[in-house]
Amino acid sequence: MRNRLKKELGLFDVFAISTGAMFSSGFFLLPGIASHYTGASVFLAYMLAGVLILPSMFSIAEISTALPRSGGAYFFLDRSLGPLMGTIGGLGTYFALMLKTAFAIIGIGAYAAIFWEVPTKTVAIVATFFFMALNLVGAKKTSAFQKVFVTFLLVILVAFIVDGIYSIYFGDSISKEALDMQFTPFLSDGLEGLFTSAGFVFVSYLGLTQIVSVAEEIKNPEKNIPLGMVLSLIVTGLIYGLGVYIMVAVIEPEVFAKEMAPAAVAASQMFNWLPDNAGVLLMSVAALAAFASTGNAGLLSASRYPFAMGRDKLLPAILSRIGGKGTPLVAIFFTTAFIILFILLLSEEGIVKLASTFQLLIFMFINFSVIVFRKSKIESYDPGYLSPLYPFMQIVGIVVSFILIIYLGWMPILFTAGIVVMGLLWYYFHARGKVKREGAIFHWFALLGKYQYDELENELMTILKEKGLRQGDPFDETVIKSKISMLKAPADIDKVLDKVSDYFRTELQRSKKVIKDKFMQSLLDDSVIILPGVLIFHAKYKNVLKPSMQIIVSKSAISGEIPFKNKEEISPIHICCFLINTDEKPKQQLRMLSRLVDILEREDVVKKLLTMNSHREIKEYLLQNENFVSVKLLKGTSQGAMIGQQLMEVQLPKDVLVALIERHNKTFTPNGSTVLQEDDILTILGETKSISKLFKGYIGSETEKW
Repeated sequence: MRNRLKKELGLFDVFAISTGAMFSSGFFLLPGIASHYTGASVFLAYMLAGVLILPSMFSIAEISTALPRSGGAYFFLDRSLGPLMGTIGGLGTYFALMLKTAFAIIGIGAYAAIFWEVPTKTVAIVATFFFMALNLVGAKKTSAFQKVFVTFLLVILVAFIVDGIYSIYFGDSISKEALDMQFTPFLSDGLEGLFTSAGFVFVSYLGLTQIVSVAEEIKNPEKNIPLGMVLSLIVTGLIYGLGVYIMVAVIEPEVFAKEMAPAAVAASQMFNWLPDNAGVLLMSVAALAAFASTGNAGLLSASRYPFAMGRDKLLPAILSRIGGKGTPLVAIFFTTAFIILFILLLSEEGIVKLASTFQLLIFMFINFSVIVFRKSKIESYDPGYLSPLYPFMQIVGIVVSFILIIYLGWMPILFTAGIVVMGLLWYYFHARGKVKREGAIFHWFALLGKYQYDELENELMTILKEKGLRQGDPFDETVIKSKISMLKAPADIDKVLDKVSDYFRTELQRSKKVIKDKFMQSLLDDSVIILPGVLIFHAKYKNVLKPSMQIIVSKSAISGEIPFKNKEEISPIHICCFLINTDEKPKQQLRMLSRLVDILEREDVVKKLLTMNSHREIKEYLLQNENFVSVKLLKGTSQGAMIGQQLMEVQLPKDVLVALIERHNKTFTPNGSTVLQEDDILTILGETKSISKLFKGYIGSETEKW
């Protein structure tokens, strides 16, 4: 589709975007300001904030593995609580991200001014245009730049911590008495001050959730999103806690409270093994790298919000336009303009409070969204990661966010209320008439007999199909062991259902009539999936040990009275697929079904299947992946050495399996004692690397492709 983004980002990309978005103002600017609220215990405030964000992180990880789409919090709220909340959440998170990004880019100008006499905001604007150019060439190249930033930054920060711990506890520059003085008073304003400070520095961890705004571009999101977020939080939390502890230990409290570059000041008293001022230079360069990584990742993430909202008609559709490099061109320009405006008009502490307050409100809604999705009972809501301790984790997240908002004061609360009002007005006067959907919350209400939006289930099913199978889903095994019936004589639907029910009755331990009646009922209640020339029946039964499939391929169109609701729209049926699974694994059944649909809705699928003359060809077509190869045993070729051997004697890689053998136009599943014969066609399944090696060794050189 034209408005789908490329999946280019792996685990390290996830880690780099998330981590790089956190190490800027949180480490290089905010510690001194945050100490105003709690004194020397400010390092605990950072660690407390890292713990308090856990419920929201778990909730975001769950929803983003179920709905890997650009737009992050906006998309989650829209599909769970409806487009009104999506509008409010999308606009609010968008502005919070842009504010944080603008603040970070201003930091580039501020630190550059230490070395050169240059206007801070001019440097910041030039940097913004540079990041815009990076984002225009694609998320992969943006992330490659990000990985360089983050790697360099982590090396310097780890060196800072190691040198700081050594200087404090093993050097002779700080005595125990002096160290005690540095941490007195410890909690200058009690627990209230600690929580206020934690709320203030909460913005330092917002990069942890920025990654979900590019979830649509992440490969294997069910693994890479939660793992990348957890790794990022662990690394960032440790560096924040230890790094700020070192700053408190080596900087005079009065100086620390006023210092806008505490990391550089701390470095000036460390790194004694380096030339004079080398420590300051090193930390200043690290700060520039940190601000650059946050500005880069911030622009990348923020631009996906108007893109996603434009795609859903909540903002003008032009914002969803994709450029030639596969990036949201107009959304990037739009976001760049706003960031430059903020750079020109705004400044420091208030921005941090505003961004933190609205983000905390969004976290409340996201935690509630997990409860809504689970209560909605939508089968196609299939997250690859489930939040632990549900629903207590989500309830704690809601309560914690509410408490931190209160501690941050009235000014940011009023700003948040202003964004909410703006979102309401925009929705009712611009978007309401253009959007014809509701969120999962109406499916929850439907349990009480109220309205629900059925198209949401279709959208989630589409997302499920795009995500593909999960590791461990036995789709390939089910295809290999499936029963294929190729009908040359004309047949009606009653005969087809009769034949299939007879096949399944032994496996399901049910009468043929009961099975046939269930298939017929699925036609009547419209649960059969209808594709051009294809019917896909699916059912779940108790006590089914493993999935089972039967496929009917009829040379003539299947006749008889098929009870469709819209008969005039149905093309002649030639293919009938039947997929049976246990009722204990409904999500697995949906994933396998979506994979089958994805294969059978491709262009000319019926024409291709009807030209196939063997069960092996049909099964290989349904496998449709890079994990198998077909090899024909011919004398005089490298694989000819297999002829006359038992299968157990053949030297093949350990991670491959000969799944099928076609012999004299008949297909069967072999065992270890099967003796291989000339002209046998072997279907070999296994890991991609091993299959590729076999392909090059057998097919790529001496034999024809099969």
